[in-house]
Amino acid sequence: MSTQLATGAPQLGEAARSVWGKTDRKGTSPIGWLPLWRHLADTADVAGRLWDHWLSPAVRRRIADELPGGDPDARTLAVWLAGVHDIGKATPAFACQAPHLAEQMRHQGLRYDPELIRADRRYAPHATAGHIVLADWLQEQGWTDPHPYAIVVGGHHGIPPTDENLRAVQFRPHLLSDRAWRQVQQELLTWMTDRAGATERLTAWSDAPLSQPVQAALTGLVIVADWIASNEDFFPYTLDDVGTDRLTVGWETLGLPTPWLPVAPPASVDDLFGARFELPAGAVPRPVQRTVADQATTMPTPGMLIVEAAMGEGKTEAALAAVEILARRTGAAGCYLALPTRATSDAMFGRMLSWLLRLPDAQVGRGERDVRLAHGKAALNPEYDQLRTTTLPTGIAQDAGGADIGVHAWLAGPKRTLLSSFVVGTIDQLLFAALRGRHLVLRHLGLAGKVVVIDEAHAYDVYMSRFLDRALEWLAAYGVPVVVLSATLPAQRRADLMAAYDRGRLGPPPRPTWRDRGKPVVDHYAAVRSDLRYPLVTASVAERGGTAISCADSGRSIEVQVRPLDDDLPTLAGLLRDQLSAGGCALVVRNTVARVHDTAAALRAALGPDFPVSVAHSRFMAVDRAAKDRWLRDTFGPPGTGSRPHRHIVVASQVAEQSLDIDFDLLVTDLAPVDLVLQRIGRLHRHPRPRPNRLTTPRCWITGADWTCEPPQPVSGSRRVYHPATLLRSAAVLLPHLDGAPLRLPADIPTLTQDAYGEAAVGPQSWQPTMVEAEAKQRDDVAAKELQADGYRLAEVAEHGVPLIGWLTGGVGKADDHTALGHVRDSDSESLEVLLLVRTADGLVIPPWIDGGGTPVPTGSVPHWPLPRQIARCTLPLPLAMTHADVIDGVIADLERRVDVAAWQSNQWLAGERVLDLDTDGRATVAGFDLHYSPTDGLQVAR
Repeated sequence: MSTQLATGAPQLGEAARSVWGKTDRKGTSPIGWLPLWRHLADTADVAGRLWDHWLSPAVRRRIADELPGGDPDARTLAVWLAGVHDIGKATPAFACQAPHLAEQMRHQGLRYDPELIRADRRYAPHATAGHIVLADWLQEQGWTDPHPYAIVVGGHHGIPPTDENLRAVQFRPHLLSDRAWRQVQQELLTWMTDRAGATERLTAWSDAPLSQPVQAALTGLVIVADWIASNEDFFPYTLDDVGTDRLTVGWETLGLPTPWLPVAPPASVDDLFGARFELPAGAVPRPVQRTVADQATTMPTPGMLIVEAAMGEGKTEAALAAVEILARRTGAAGCYLALPTRATSDAMFGRMLSWLLRLPDAQVGRGERDVRLAHGKAALNPEYDQLRTTTLPTGIAQDAGGADIGVHAWLAGPKRTLLSSFVVGTIDQLLFAALRGRHLVLRHLGLAGKVVVIDEAHAYDVYMSRFLDRALEWLAAYGVPVVVLSATLPAQRRADLMAAYDRGRLGPPPRPTWRDRGKPVVDHYAAVRSDLRYPLVTASVAERGGTAISCADSGRSIEVQVRPLDDDLPTLAGLLRDQLSAGGCALVVRNTVARVHDTAAALRAALGPDFPVSVAHSRFMAVDRAAKDRWLRDTFGPPGTGSRPHRHIVVASQVAEQSLDIDFDLLVTDLAPVDLVLQRIGRLHRHPRPRPNRLTTPRCWITGADWTCEPPQPVSGSRRVYHPATLLRSAAVLLPHLDGAPLRLPADIPTLTQDAYGEAAVGPQSWQPTMVEAEAKQRDDVAAKELQADGYRLAEVAEHGVPLIGWLTGGVGKADDHTALGHVRDSDSESLEVLLLVRTADGLVIPPWIDGGGTPVPTGSVPHWPLPRQIARCTLPLPLAMTHADVIDGVIADLERRVDVAAWQSNQWLAGERVLDLDTDGRATVAGFDLHYSPTDGLQVAR
């Protein structure tokens, strides 16, 4: 064993040097283990490099603002906490796990009763033990409350200890120490405190309690440092490479990207948009884009922008411009773009890459800019997959601050989803920031240094909104700027979002006392809630509330004729035959996949081959769904994007209403919540183009309801998807337009949205008894969903100085993203995905209609690369009918009986997956369900 420490470090006694910290699991180390002091020194050194070269200025500033010595103090604290994070390993409860190494320690006087320790050691995991050891030592230094600091040690394995955990160890002091052990613990703590330069700072820190966001950020930073220092590829188990050389080699091998440092954006909004986006010749920023850029420049920070504008007004480009401006102002080093679905995330990823190619950096020669696509099937995105092995060259000169774009292998690992600088993903990754789960601090650390953009904010239901509001509160507490985008946001929801952000930014509103009795209650959000102008940009102000700025629209307005249509398939077929007689492209939107299939089959039978019918919905294999989305964009996108057919009918589910730039001549839609109806109408006459004479006037027919009833009766499938009260209010506000008044877009969007989601009665008097009853049921359902969501939702930010002890109690524990998804989305059923393969006489093969189709798939062994990736592209979601609690166990059992893939469990692409094997006609029967799949129509299920 080496007797030398890193240059300049104080000497440690033989007992302290004998404490083991790591054992060699790979069998490649010449010494077979790593002393604790060496691992502590490595972790402290890595933390210093992370602080200097990786952590965003925004996070550094957030931590530094709570310490008396500012940034140097904060760096010292981060290095010191990383350097003592494993002090709980210098205890009998930990040492006993490697008897041969514990025997070496026994020779140095570190003894324990093996039977007693093994019987109780489960009470003292080393993180919890370390919390107590550090807290006791700090109290000996004169600290009154060391727990806001000690919790960083206690939580460095992802879950902070509870009060019960800490008491359980304190009641069993034999797990921690006798006099000899205490002396070693104190020696190691004193050594690291001196090594980190913290000895003279302890007294000052004792009077500087840390807020919960800073505790969480420091814990996340220590976890990252620990993981890097524990990686034998970067820091091998040797003692002959101590000091700066060991750190330099490990850090350079890791090669973490440096944070983005924004340059000052062009002073002119025109110049900014011209430089960052590929605009048509002569195009200038639209009014809403100018307003967003102006508000991002002048609003208080941290702050939130809520942008409400019609579809196609350039909200995405406005948000990216705001990201650049706000990052420059706040020290953020990246962004997270949150979208409703995988498909919308994939589409946004390409747009983000185009923006990044034009985004300069103040640090010339900085190296690659790291990106991440964050959803469960990201590896199947071809643009993202390519960036994992190659880089995308910058679109501006390197000497002007250009940087190549790539995916960093280490940051792309598990549990590090949000640690890359520029991330696009589903809203779930943001909602997880409000879900009590292991390693939550890593999500918080990743978000804390970014600007967050939330797209399609109207698309999130009551249950998801509960998590979103709490996530906004924590983002504000970290000082994260947020940009919210929506075309159809209810005014009440606008106020709720702003209030949630203000709670984190300014703390909860003071509770009224008896002295306030009789005083009028101040509603800081009354103006935000009552503003019906449109387009509208609402920005944070210095105090609670917000300021709303109305701006002109771009002049792109249409008047849509809206008519009711009987929910009768022959009637629909007759309408389309008549309207498309001279050609044209029609979109029919259904609220359920079953109605999509029934409608497509009826139209094909009634109209024949002269009226081609395609379908689009979520129940396709991943590879087929991606191809379907590309086909929709290429075929029905803006002029010039593809060859538009003379006549075509697309029957789609809700996939057609979100973030797809598609344009149809005629629209038929099921009755839906009014904001979603407006989103669907946004696909009607979206772009200027020649249209058949009969279709030059935009027309929308609304079906999916019995219009002869008072009030109308939505079809049963729609009532399962949307609350009846919401559907009735939608019908009520649309009634004047159904009776003949043209629907003006975007002018009528705010009135329709606010009336539909307001509290005032809408619709004829004869509708009121049914609507009152439905709305009462809806209020009860909303209260129940909020209570259900709160069962796993993170607590609000506590008062300054309250430690994170028990922070994640009662959460989802070690749940992976798939399991966690079930806790942030409102569903009575589990989600279940399968891998679709085809069974031939010779065995299973890749579906023959995709690239690589017909390739044999072994099940008795792990398939050779690249076959696992090809198999993973065949992911297919099963419908809710097959995943309800009363049937899912039988479905899973039958799938596992049909195809045994136990041999695949060691493969990262295939582990945990189940196979659905179809015959060559695309059919199978599983647990009593008859299934049929085709690449044109997707999965159909009957029972």
